[in-house]
Amino acid sequence: MSDSASRFDPRQKEFGAFLRSRRVRLTPAAVGLPEGFRRRTPGLRREEVALLAGVGTTWYTWLEQGREVRPSIEALDAIAKALRLDRAERRHLFTLANLRLPEPRAAGLEHVPDAVIRMLNSMIDQPAYVLGRRWDILAWNAAAAAVFGDFSQLEGDARNLMHMMFANPYHRRLLSDWDDLAPQTLAMFRADSAQYAGDPDFERLIALLEKQSPEFRSWWPRHDVMHRPSTVKRVQHPSAGQLVFEYMRLDVTDRPSMRLIICTPSRDSIKDEVASR
Repeated sequence: MSDSASRFDPRQKEFGAFLRSRRVRLTPAAVGLPEGFRRRTPGLRREEVALLAGVGTTWYTWLEQGREVRPSIEALDAIAKALRLDRAERRHLFTLANLRLPEPRAAGLEHVPDAVIRMLNSMIDQPAYVLGRRWDILAWNAAAAAVFGDFSQLEGDARNLMHMMFANPYHRRLLSDWDDLAPQTLAMFRADSAQYAGDPDFERLIALLEKQSPEFRSWWPRHDVMHRPSTVKRVQHPSAGQLVFEYMRLDVTDRPSMRLIICTPSRDSIKDEVASR
């Protein structure tokens, strides 16, 4: 092996090999190109992929060779389209390139899949709910209503996690660690909402929260962002007393802007409950 080859990152080699494997499976006819002269090897030529993607042939060749070339998101997206990659293949390509996959911007009404609803209802001891792209609460189970309040009594912007956090006095009193949790939640919301900058529904919610919450009005201009939520939530329930939950946030398959939130009673709180019996 040459010195230059030995310096290649294993992920770059895998990246190049994946590009080649997707290229050789395509035929010119499949992408609207003429067959031309007889081909010695199957699939498209590198220059044909480069032409379809609008990139240089030499530069694309370096990508397949696993050289230290850093494609932009736009260039990689064009290559993925040229190679007719499906959703899973496109995600794999971006992962190998160490780039964040641009998700399509969701729009219109949000529908929670029936399978997720059934999952929610099967969680007897775990409060769980589904958040939409704007963090509206789209669905919940009985355990979530018992702990956090009856979401069905909230309408419009009020049935939104950010509104509950900053403009709902009852919900604020429930959260024992509100002072720590609220700025983290706001920073996560800003990170999630970046792709919706300028969206009228987001702008209306933000303006409402700036008007109703001095904390939100003070913190929002900081532009703090966070992608990892706190893993623990402490709830001071009016009848059940102190409850401690381990918090988990999961993406809903095929719904890139939808999140399933699961609150599992922590081991310590279960021990305390057993000891009190």
